[in-house]
Amino acid sequence: MAVSANRLELLQIADAVAREKVIDREIVLAAMADAIQKAARSRYGTESNIRADINSKTGEIRLQRLLEVVEQAEDYNTQIPLLLARDRNVDAKIGDFIADPLPPMDFGRIAAQSAKQVIVQKVREAERDRQYDEFKDRVGEIVNGTVKRVEYGNVIVDLGRGEGIIRRDEMIPRENMRYGDRVRAYVYDVRREQRGPQIFLSRTHPQFMVKLFTMEVPEIYDGIIQIKSVARDPGSRAKIAVISNDSSIDPVGACVGMRGSRVQAVVGELQGEKIDIIPWSADPASFIVNALQPAEVAKVVLDEDAERIEVVVPDEQLSLAIGRRGQNVRLASQLTGWDIDIMTEAEESERRQKEFNERTNLFMDALDVDEMVGQVLASEGFAQVEELAYVDLDEISSIDGFDDDTANEIQTRAREYLDRLEAEMDAKRRELGVADELRQIEGLTGKMLVALGEDGIKTVEDFAGCAADDLIGWTERKDGETKKYEGIFSKFDVSRVEAETMIVQARLLAGWITEEDLAREQADETGEAVDEEADAAAEQ
Repeated sequence: MAVSANRLELLQIADAVAREKVIDREIVLAAMADAIQKAARSRYGTESNIRADINSKTGEIRLQRLLEVVEQAEDYNTQIPLLLARDRNVDAKIGDFIADPLPPMDFGRIAAQSAKQVIVQKVREAERDRQYDEFKDRVGEIVNGTVKRVEYGNVIVDLGRGEGIIRRDEMIPRENMRYGDRVRAYVYDVRREQRGPQIFLSRTHPQFMVKLFTMEVPEIYDGIIQIKSVARDPGSRAKIAVISNDSSIDPVGACVGMRGSRVQAVVGELQGEKIDIIPWSADPASFIVNALQPAEVAKVVLDEDAERIEVVVPDEQLSLAIGRRGQNVRLASQLTGWDIDIMTEAEESERRQKEFNERTNLFMDALDVDEMVGQVLASEGFAQVEELAYVDLDEISSIDGFDDDTANEIQTRAREYLDRLEAEMDAKRRELGVADELRQIEGLTGKMLVALGEDGIKTVEDFAGCAADDLIGWTERKDGETKKYEGIFSKFDVSRVEAETMIVQARLLAGWITEEDLAREQADETGEAVDEEADAAAEQ
């Protein structure tokens, strides 16, 4: 009876531990079996291969020593000769294992303590695995918890079946947390680490605000209203861009709620953070004008290649557009993904006058004309000598005060100037050692060839090894700030497509690729595009 009671007690302990730690009962029983194996090795010899099995229904413990069948045994603690093995099992062959039953054993104090440590360790590992598996699928969700302790500004949060950490830089500024406080946070990362799963929480993450609005605004939850982008200065101000998929529903009004009830619920959770709700627009200019609210915008000038926009505001609106410590324009830039340069109407007028004077002087020097003619050409929108050299003659002769002879003379002088410039550039190219073969690449001008030589690119193979970014530069966006890196052709009007076309020509000349390779690649891309269109049509 005593034995039965012990067996029953073993199963009850396993059930209790499994319930308390919320892990599988079989994992607890396996941990107990490992502990018994370790204790048995300390009694029967650590070199022995001992296996313990616990019957999950009866609690019966069975100890066995496994002996490997070999031709000639060297270690009788772990091996058994084939002849002896066949006395026990006629079908035994080399590589099999013979189970040698061992008598039940009583645990001494040291063995029991060692077994307990094994069980605790295995259960802890299982608990950590359970926590990781549970929370790794909750990344991107909001969780509720209780402040357990505060360590060096970091807040440890009890999530019920796990612990999360809100690091100091993920806390809203001037927010104080005390033991026992209820807290909501956004799960932005779950990592499996040596000391157990680490659940990283945030109250400053932009998606925290998105999830809060999703909880407060049913239309967002249902997908009728979509949040396109968010920018936050935690604890101070935020901007959120929304769009409605139903023309009858105002996205801004729905997010604000009756008398501001919905947005105020979010503001309250974010410690009074002011939130600007902005209608999203596919047109960058309209979107950026909206994003700069409450400032009024007089004019915008877009540079789509560099994703930069110049915004002109009335003089009295400048401080409002920039915001305290640049906050308004910084958040608008983060929200839209564009670099925003703000200037007053007076500054813009001054800059335009400067550009006008520069163009006038360019035409005066290049075409050997007086100031009045230079000003007329600049005021008509001509910016480069190349435009005058290759534009239709009617466009020049149609200018007031110009006739066909004047237009012809201006175009002739423009072409002569470009020819002289090209000759100078060609001579400089030769001095730099840039190969004549590069001139075969369509689109490369003399100035570009000189720029390549100055950068150490002198052969077709050198140019073929370039990437488009090397030629036209690239931009990197980090922490809401965009940094632009210059390329070799940044000062020339070269698009990414043109740069890539030049590189392909160089690779053809260098023999790196063939026309057949290009045709095959284009066919593959066309096929992929057709497949994508078919998939999109099927989804609709």
